[in-house]
Order: sequence, then C-alpha cells, then structure tokens
Amino acid sequence: MIDIKKKLQDEIAALEHEFRTELPKEILRARELGDLSENAEYHAAKERQGYVNARLGQLKMRLQTVSMADMTKIPKDRVGLGSEVVVFDVKKEEEVTYKIVTSEETDAPNGLVSTSSPIGKGLLNKQVGDEVKIPIPGGEKEFEILRLKTIHDLAELS
Repeated sequence: MIDIKKKLQDEIAALEHEFRTELPKEILRARELGDLSENAEYHAAKERQGYVNARLGQLKMRLQTVSMADMTKIPKDRVGLGSEVVVFDVKKEEEVTYKIVTSEETDAPNGLVSTSSPIGKGLLNKQVGDEVKIPIPGGEKEFEILRLKTIHDLAELS
C-alpha cells in the first residue's frame, strides 16, 4: 500500500508542476504569437491544461481512497488485497501464483491481478482448499487454492 501511495504522490507532484509552471509558460508563449483563433500551440496548451487538471482530480481522489484503506478489515485467513495465492489450474494442470493488488499495480503477465479483475474478484475471500470457477472473457478458469499468504503474513516476513 505504501508503494501505491508513493506512486500516486509522485504523479500528482509531476502534474502539479506541469499545471502550475510549465503550462502557463506555454500558454503565454503561444499568446505572444498573435491571433488566438488560429493559434494551434495555444489550443494544444489549453487542451493539455484541461486534461492535466482532470487527471489531478482523479489522482487526488484515488490517493484519498487508498489512504483510507483499513488494514484491519483485510482478512487474515482468506484471499484479500495484498495476498499471494498459489492455485492449481485444473484445465492446464499446473500451479499458478497470483498476487492480489490494486488497479494501479496490475501486471497480469507477471501474476499481479487487481481486486476488480475477473480472477481477482473470483479469488477474494476464498481459503486454502476451496475450489473456484471463475468466468473470464473467452471461457472459465477452474482453480483449487493450494497455498495462501495474506498481506498480514507478508508484513511479518518483512
């Protein structure tokens, strides 16, 4: 969770710098070129300014949500945010390891699945020994949960 906060804070800082320092300079420079109705640089800078402002709003809301996450509500014996879960893929007959992460950290090819993805949702609140059928685009995954380390277990190892 600390990594997510840092990543969000870094992006907010970079965008705030661009919004408060770089974009006003670009807009001023573009205004000096003359007629604003046909000034592509001016319109591009104003458009970028609108995008950056909207993105800042999104990031600040996301940071607030992440900051309010209550670690005591994450289960200690079931799959939850931050869990590392080893499953047996019944169809492929192989073990697969997933880590349940936030949407900002998602990297499915490397086993990082978000809590809002089909696999992440399907694994949430499951325990070792549970068999799970998860509908995914293009079919269904069938897993048996073999091993589980929750965010609490992983924190103890650090």
